[in-house]
Amino acid sequence: MNADTLAAVAAFLRGSHLLAPHDLPQHVADHGEALGFAQASLYLADLQQQVLVPFLVPGASSGPDTDDRAAVLAIDSTLAGRVFQHVTSARQDQPDGRVRVWTPLLDGSERLGVLAVTVDGDDALDVDHPEGQRLRLFATLLAELVMSKTLYGDSMVRLRRTADMGLAAEIQWNLLPPLTFASPALSVAAALEPAYEVAGDSVDYSVDPDVARFAVFDGMGHELRSAQLVALTVAAYRNARRSNQRLPQTATQMDAAVTEAFGGEGFITALLAELDTATGHLSWLSAGHPAPLLLRHGRLVKSLEVAPMLPFGLGIGEFCDESQESAYIGSEQLEPGDSLLLYTDGVVEARSPEGEMFGVDRLVDLITKNLASGLPAAETMRRAVRALLAHQSSALADDATLLLAQWRPDHPETLLP
Repeated sequence: MNADTLAAVAAFLRGSHLLAPHDLPQHVADHGEALGFAQASLYLADLQQQVLVPFLVPGASSGPDTDDRAAVLAIDSTLAGRVFQHVTSARQDQPDGRVRVWTPLLDGSERLGVLAVTVDGDDALDVDHPEGQRLRLFATLLAELVMSKTLYGDSMVRLRRTADMGLAAEIQWNLLPPLTFASPALSVAAALEPAYEVAGDSVDYSVDPDVARFAVFDGMGHELRSAQLVALTVAAYRNARRSNQRLPQTATQMDAAVTEAFGGEGFITALLAELDTATGHLSWLSAGHPAPLLLRHGRLVKSLEVAPMLPFGLGIGEFCDESQESAYIGSEQLEPGDSLLLYTDGVVEARSPEGEMFGVDRLVDLITKNLASGLPAAETMRRAVRALLAHQSSALADDATLLLAQWRPDHPETLLP
């Protein structure tokens, strides 16, 4: 990094310390120029990952009389959308002979949106060229700012919503971890729908030394009470998990919390899983929840069945001895590249207007085909959800949640630009 680039990056970072969230677009434009990138513009993906929305300087508009860069861009039908889908950079020739370069914004492997800049040639597309390296450095720093500044205001939260959000969904979205994670040992991608009305479903995970834990929840009912039920359950799960409790004790504590709070008038199904990321050994239990699916070499190997416990909140009691544990705790040895698919019944039971169920076979086919084509796991999830919504004419009768975890993913480099 030469002295000029180092000084420009230092100024960009120094200015970020006293930066309000809504001032980020101007900060990007100003410091992009210093790094050699004209007309730097930031686009963020909406909550359902259907469009890329421009994050504008306050007071700017995106009407028909403004620059095309200010228009909302469809992810499924634009160059910027392709950049987002495939996590790759792309060029767009401009009338003045310059080049518009689009590059993805990633927090780790979580896709936040895209960055667009104008340059003189193709050097910004070359990862080995200083200009290409500067662009990726700029995009990386910008993504970190988007994540951190989102916590201090509602500008970006509102920007990423294309509809009014119900109170139950507000509770749920504030519970969620990032929906994408990746490392050489593990990748995770999750999705929830309907985004603005989801109430009874949730998903959670953690990645720690030599162990990853996953959970999917489906609460009884709908609306606010269901969201309260799920919020309590997720908190109880995290509390037990962070105390390093084993699966049986985690289940016992979760059931006790829900039973005490709801007195038997509310229950929740759940699938809890633990993966030894060093050896690939998987353990799981089901509290009345659909069995996870094991995918290998582009096909369904089997449904991971285990004797189900009662849903949490119905008084499952404590695990008394090892024989009881062995009856309820499943065990499977994964192979490198294996994927584990967790889902709620709202996915496979979604019906078309003609009454046809979405089904497990259709779900597995979608997942395996998209992964086989080299798409990132997060894009595979996005496309599965789009297909699910299309199947039910965008009107889901029940919440639908998916989590895909791959041990030692085959091509982790596809998750990076």
